Amino acid sequence: MPHSPNTAQTCRYHEGHSHTCHEPAGDSGLCYWHDPKIIKNNPEDIQRLEQYARRGGQLRGISLNHAKLAGVDLVRHHKKQGYDLSHAELYRADLSGAHLFNINFSHASLMKANLRDANLHCANLIDCNLLGVKWTESKIENMLTGNVLRQEKLAIMAEKQGNIDTAMDYFEQAEEIYRDLRKAAEREGLFAISGDYIRKELTMRRHQMPKRCLKRLTSKAIDLFCGYGEAPLRVIGFSLALILFSAILYFFTGLNFSGELHQFNLNHSFTDNIIVFLNCIYYSVVTFTTLGYGDFTPVGIARAIAAFEAFTGSFTIALFVVVFVKKMTR
Repeated sequence: MPHSPNTAQTCRYHEGHSHTCHEPAGDSGLCYWHDPKIIKNNPEDIQRLEQYARRGGQLRGISLNHAKLAGVDLVRHHKKQGYDLSHAELYRADLSGAHLFNINFSHASLMKANLRDANLHCANLIDCNLLGVKWTESKIENMLTGNVLRQEKLAIMAEKQGNIDTAMDYFEQAEEIYRDLRKAAEREGLFAISGDYIRKELTMRRHQMPKRCLKRLTSKAIDLFCGYGEAPLRVIGFSLALILFSAILYFFTGLNFSGELHQFNLNHSFTDNIIVFLNCIYYSVVTFTTLGYGDFTPVGIARAIAAFEAFTGSFTIALFVVVFVKKMTR
């Protein structure tokens, strides 16, 4: 974190001209709250921090590593925005039972912090280090963690740079964080959120597998197909795509109807070809759903296409029912 040259009077912590600390500085040039060498574990530190926050003290970048702040109240009452503790360091801090509603922990570190029974409703934890956080009984409804965790970003960056060992380590950390968040969400009955976390957890696990191995390809296919059982809309999208793709194949390979071949023909008019294509879509839907009316029959290679579509369709419909019921019963 950037600092300005030391002065004898005020804390040298600052972020440009926007966020500056005006607290009295100690021998280190930093104030009590920004000095990482001072462990805030005195009984009076809870009340002091609450008072410091309420009088508008600079909370960004404060160092609360190993701090004992059980039950601290850092809720900014009657304000739309909570207290800003972005870039703060809270490694192994005890925040059990803390009131942290709407607080901003973006770009901070809560690594191995104790958040048991803490209220984190509407808290902003985007790009926050959440490795090893104790979430037991935490209130995490509407808590923001962002679409990508900090470790996930670092893993992708390391992978692009060719640092495979580093990338695997970060992917493993990200998997652990998503697993802990998923368990916390399940305990709180937030099953929609836990579904998102389990998808992320399994995605991080997939990234740790060797590239081009069958297990990784299978995992990727399951993700694309149904979002690891958490995305029924993906199953619908796959079904529509398969029906349309199969119809195109039937359009060029041909279908038999009452002894007449229905197939794309350059010598036919545009309208006639459109009618043939619509008939192919109809046959594709009938085949996918395994209705089998028998009015159209495949010819030649279209038989293999129809067999594959019928088999895949029956499996897909069954999978959709399972995924849909799973989501709805939550």
